[in-house]
Amino acid sequence: MIKEIIVVEGKDDTAAIKRAVEADTIETNGSAIGEEVLRRIELAMERRGVIIFTDPDHAGERIRKIVSQRVPGCKHAFLPQEDALYRGDVGVENASPEAVRRALASVRTEGMEGQAEITHGDLMEAGLLVHPDAARRRLIMGNGLGIGYCNGKQFMKRCTSFQITREEFHQALAQMKEEIGS
Repeated sequence: MIKEIIVVEGKDDTAAIKRAVEADTIETNGSAIGEEVLRRIELAMERRGVIIFTDPDHAGERIRKIVSQRVPGCKHAFLPQEDALYRGDVGVENASPEAVRRALASVRTEGMEGQAEITHGDLMEAGLLVHPDAARRRLIMGNGLGIGYCNGKQFMKRCTSFQITREEFHQALAQMKEEIGS
């Protein structure tokens, strides 16, 4: 049983989680998160901790941002888009139990934003910004680091808030280069 309560978008996501692991969930019922749901998440954080596990799409990122701003210190599980895709639909509900377990095994905890090990220069040098293939490179690196896909500014913020080390970054960079053949 997972100790923390997992925040998901809806009942189909809860079903996917329960097929993979034994855990309790709180459903946001989409991106229009109500005050009552946010209060339940705050209580869950106080009592057991929270893992935010939303769809790897724009709406899922919006929910992740709303919850983590309201309830600091949450843990985050990221599902690669290719593991959440079924007939053009992207969502946690489409993921296999193995993909859900992998994402939960790679949970990242938000830390206090302090001294970043990864710099803007590191992102530039890795071709994650201002590069013709930057979006694809960030997708591969984000999946490798377990922080999901995001734009360049958000990538830098996640490296800082999830306290990505230089070693982790360079390991993911080497894997990314191997995958794309550069």
